[in-house]
Amino acid sequence: MNYTEEELIAGCKRRSAKHEEVFYKKYYGYVMGISLSYSKERDLALEITNDAFLKFFASIKKVESFKTVKAWLRRITVNTAIDYYRKNKKYQSHLDLEIDIPNEVEVNALSSLGFEDILKLINQLPEDQKLVFNLYEVEGYSHKEISDRMGITEGSSRVYLTRAKVKLRQLVHIHLKEYEGR
Repeated sequence: MNYTEEELIAGCKRRSAKHEEVFYKKYYGYVMGISLSYSKERDLALEITNDAFLKFFASIKKVESFKTVKAWLRRITVNTAIDYYRKNKKYQSHLDLEIDIPNEVEVNALSSLGFEDILKLINQLPEDQKLVFNLYEVEGYSHKEISDRMGITEGSSRVYLTRAKVKLRQLVHIHLKEYEGR
């Protein structure tokens, strides 16, 4: 059934299962895309996605305008991903790549990377670095906001971001070497 955005939100506020199902299907790809940018594993991204929708439906009465729904949903999804990180960070470990690379990669060479290639490279980052990178570079959070949300110091946030950028440079360099070898 085709609902206007206003009808869809009004139905979700009434906790109509049909409206919630339509809303879920409409925004699933959007939320899953955000979740995948914060998780390496598709199963975990799906868990984040479903939890984000549950939180959204539980808090939808706070949404004052249907125009703010997408931003509200994005915020909930990012916060849910952060919650998963905090809950699971004690189980995470990672190895750092030890490789000598030039400090700068040719900008022209970077143009050969597609969106999917860039996502694959970001997904190779350790979880803590990936999360800080996304929060800082994609979402626009400050190091103070990141430290508050993740329960780490501002200095740790800066270190994770720096390490993420160094590692991405390494991964881009490796990717470009492989690309040239084809």
